[in-house]
Amino acid sequence: MERTHCAHSEWCCAWNAGLRRCAIRVAGDDGRVMRDAHVERDPATRIHSVLSVGWLALTLALGVSEPCVAFAEDSDGEQLREMREQILEVRERVGEHEREERAIFDVLFDLDQTIDRLMGQVREANREAKAARTRLTETTARETKARAQLDQTRTAMSRRVVGLYKTGEVGPLRVLFSSGSLPELLSRASFLRKVLEHDADLVGRFRRESAALDILREEAKESATRRDAAAAKLETRSLSLGHERKSKALLLARVRDDRAMERGVLVELERASRALEEKLVALGETSGGGGADLSSADFHVLRGKLQQPIQGDVVSKFGVAVDAEFHTETFHKGVEFGVALGETVRAVAFGEVRYAGWFRGYGKVVILDHGGQYFTVSGHLGDIDVKVGQRVGQGVKLGASGDTGSLTGPSFYFEIRQGREPLDPAEWFE
Repeated sequence: MERTHCAHSEWCCAWNAGLRRCAIRVAGDDGRVMRDAHVERDPATRIHSVLSVGWLALTLALGVSEPCVAFAEDSDGEQLREMREQILEVRERVGEHEREERAIFDVLFDLDQTIDRLMGQVREANREAKAARTRLTETTARETKARAQLDQTRTAMSRRVVGLYKTGEVGPLRVLFSSGSLPELLSRASFLRKVLEHDADLVGRFRRESAALDILREEAKESATRRDAAAAKLETRSLSLGHERKSKALLLARVRDDRAMERGVLVELERASRALEEKLVALGETSGGGGADLSSADFHVLRGKLQQPIQGDVVSKFGVAVDAEFHTETFHKGVEFGVALGETVRAVAFGEVRYAGWFRGYGKVVILDHGGQYFTVSGHLGDIDVKVGQRVGQGVKLGASGDTGSLTGPSFYFEIRQGREPLDPAEWFE
């Protein structure tokens, strides 16, 4: 724009000064908010933001420029208030956008942990339900056997009752006194004593078996109640697990469909990558005496000889990747395998477990120290079968593949590092 006269020049200066002041206020004290917002937003959103900032800067310039005093002298205070409100609104909108992007990443991390916890509860509920069903089956079998024994005892008692009825009340006396001699009397008395003992035993056995059957019936009822409770618990946990998995799937679909949101998540993943790098450096600095023992493994001589830690194809390679839409470059410091859930993950070489647990951005992670500042990282695990401090040999199971920390579903992430430097795993595999 040409500077044709002084007033016009002053207006331009006011415009530039106002734009600078507006940009500074929108950016905040350290200027980080607006820069981050610019980086993480899509082009349409950035254009809209620039126009908004320009309009606010124009308002600021009009509010403070001398050539415009006559235009604004009656409403200067109101315009300044409106200007401040607009600036605060823009700042709040930028802040909410950043918080939303960070919140999405945190929600994904929380969802993974919730899903993992629910999976454990489902497994426990399954075990409880199975144990309850087994106990009910065993109790029912014992109850059936006890009922059969009681029926036999009842049948024997019925025969005795019929026999006693037929002989009448004086039957035993008639047997005794009809004896022809003393020895025969004694023999018959002995026989009658055994009959009476047998009858008493039948009565006692009937009572014991009846009581045992009552107890088994109560146990069967309790077992059935436990079975039903375990089944209800399993159903509840399974429904909760399904709900959380659906929530994660919907959120991931939203991230994939919203490029700005996806960019925000990728920025967070880059921060997670730097955090992992710092973790590995810290582990290298604290190798201690164990590191001396591990150094004898000579990990470097295994280059080109390692077996893959998991059976599957590499779907994301090591190195620079260019975003097709934004033409931005990101550096993949490891490789990602396309695998199903539950595939066995093994150690590629002898080493010591230095980390086993959750790591933001990578889900469940196992880090092995192979000596000489060499480390391998296994991420997105569903299960971990090793503990920190444990020494493992080549081929030992570390855990199973999962989808924790993954934005693409079930997968397995693998890194090889020497200190801070990431190494291409493809050059180390056979």
